[in-house]
Amino acid sequence: MQRVGAVGDDVPSHYGDPMKEQRSLAEGKSIVDCSHYGVIVLSGADRLIWLDSITSNVFAGMAPEDTREGLVLDPQGRIEHQFFLADDGEQSWLLVKPDRVTALAAWLDSMRFRMDVGVDDQSQQWAVVAGTSDAVSGLNLGAVVWRDPWPEVQPGGVAYSAPEHPGTGWNLAYLTIPRDELSEELADEWSGIDALEALQVRAGRPTMADVDEKTLPHELDWLRTAVHLNKGCYRGQETVAKVHNLGHPPRRAALLHPDGSQPGLPEPGTAVTLADDVVGRVTRAVRHHEWGQVALALIKRTVSPDAMLSVMVDGEEVIASQELLVLPESGAMRREALAARRNASP
Repeated sequence: MQRVGAVGDDVPSHYGDPMKEQRSLAEGKSIVDCSHYGVIVLSGADRLIWLDSITSNVFAGMAPEDTREGLVLDPQGRIEHQFFLADDGEQSWLLVKPDRVTALAAWLDSMRFRMDVGVDDQSQQWAVVAGTSDAVSGLNLGAVVWRDPWPEVQPGGVAYSAPEHPGTGWNLAYLTIPRDELSEELADEWSGIDALEALQVRAGRPTMADVDEKTLPHELDWLRTAVHLNKGCYRGQETVAKVHNLGHPPRRAALLHPDGSQPGLPEPGTAVTLADDVVGRVTRAVRHHEWGQVALALIKRTVSPDAMLSVMVDGEEVIASQELLVLPESGAMRREALAARRNASP
């Protein structure tokens, strides 16, 4: 926030030229101050086995310097928390998005029982910066690096998108540094948090900003990076398996491209309508340096992919086309396999 041109609250939203900052970040020329993110450190011999047993991904046997993404689900399979984890062989480091660290740390602490696990919120000791893997590695300092796996399908995961994913080529990593070493001199170029947000939305990269009280991982295509479908039982696992094998998620993520008739952007929570019917809501909206106005939305699965939708911007109705993130037919894998087997029988 000391840098000339910085605009923002906790961290700079931008430094005066948001479009240039997006290009610079995408090209690996700049880094982003993410020091409002949280850092939780797990210690103890049981930490990975224990975390494996209560969250959506496999962490047992994880190699040092690997990064995995996990979700905490409620008993109905709805998303409560998201995190990245890297392990250095002695401790596990969890990266948590803003405003979520206290609640996640408290929940983890409540689940320790007699396991040899320590839970320590170290957000006040560590700051976080983000950039491409090369940009972050080039800083030559810090304690741990998390490399975002999006959108590559991880072991045990599955894609709910078309083969051509808009996030192909996404390249982002996060680095912890001692908070007292965060300074303008770390990098020649800086981009604001708005630049990171714009690139995330265009890549279809879900965050907790896209989650409401009903969100299932399937709806945001989070089974590709944060859910292992072949692991043992954990809270919410039954719903995850049931929807994937026998049903369809009730909603699907889509990118909306407004027609540009209004200069503003739809606010998060804005209703998405088809004719006069509400069929979804906007979760985030950005102005991208190449694609212009782009919004990430959750809409009813049954809405036709070809339908032109509407959102309100500055009190005016704006038409928006869809770009598929989650395919309407996603899910029901076992049911469809059984039907295909029956149809093939003599």
